Amino acid sequence: MKLITAVIKPHKWEEVREALETFGVTGMTVSEVSGYGRQKGHTEVYRGAEYDIALVPKIRLEIVVDDADADDIVGIVVKAAQTGRIGDGKVWVTSVDTVVRVRTGDRDGAAI
Repeated sequence: MKLITAVIKPHKWEEVREALETFGVTGMTVSEVSGYGRQKGHTEVYRGAEYDIALVPKIRLEIVVDDADADDIVGIVVKAAQTGRIGDGKVWVTSVDTVVRVRTGDRDGAAI
């Protein structure tokens, strides 16, 4: 099993969600997060005054999938979230040793 974690721009969330649902992903955890990359935030103008935004709002997705589906799901997220501009986000994949469904005690593949 793999844990796919993606950090994307908030306005791309609906496109990513729809693409994942079309593929058949039935469960995920979604969080509103803030952070910055190489640019350390950005500058905006509000009512004629410039101010720095140090932490940029993002959406963080976490999805546990079978090994066989991991590459396909990463491709779907990247394609749906991509704008071609700085700050599109990141996707990373980590191995998962064990998953347990709390309600039933199901483990691993049965718990996904």
